[in-house]
Amino acid sequence: MTTLLAPFIAPFRKVDAWFFAGLTSSFPNLAESGTDILYEPRLCGKGKSVRGCKVFNVPSGDSSQAQEIEGDAMTSHDGVALQDEVLIFQYKGKFYAVDNKCPHSSFPLATPNTDPGLYTVGTPFDIEDFGVVLSAGITCPKHGWSFDLFTGRADRSSYLLRTWEVQLRPGKVPKTEDGSDESQKVSEDAEEVWVRRKQRMG
Repeated sequence: MTTLLAPFIAPFRKVDAWFFAGLTSSFPNLAESGTDILYEPRLCGKGKSVRGCKVFNVPSGDSSQAQEIEGDAMTSHDGVALQDEVLIFQYKGKFYAVDNKCPHSSFPLATPNTDPGLYTVGTPFDIEDFGVVLSAGITCPKHGWSFDLFTGRADRSSYLLRTWEVQLRPGKVPKTEDGSDESQKVSEDAEEVWVRRKQRMG
């Protein structure tokens, strides 16, 4: 009898692991709709200049092996490498994580387009209707297509940008030299940003 039911039982689906993307203080808060360019360095935290986003290579087999892509490696891509990249940034106080690949043209969203005849920046922006903010979106630097940061839907056609789960967790409270914790001094620095692929339901 169990062999008859076997085709109807869903196979066990491995749950993707969360990976640590950094402290909230290591992400600049992009606050200007449509004007803050993701890849541009800006002041963050304790006066340190960092890019407006982080990009991680996340192996599809094991998310816990995620590695941050930094410096020039962030702007030199091939189409295959983009398959496993996630773009993480903070926009108006909220954290977002999406594939770093436009589903329309396979162009990296965090990379400037150097062709002067095309769009040149990847920017987050507010999706509005008659002045009412309905959602947030991101513009692809190559052709100017836009994608909703919550649903992943494109502003034209039926392309979908994959969105990832983001979780803010309390950080580790640092210990002082005498062994006592500094819980009275905990600030925004204590929050950690954790990311994983969205889990399929069912």
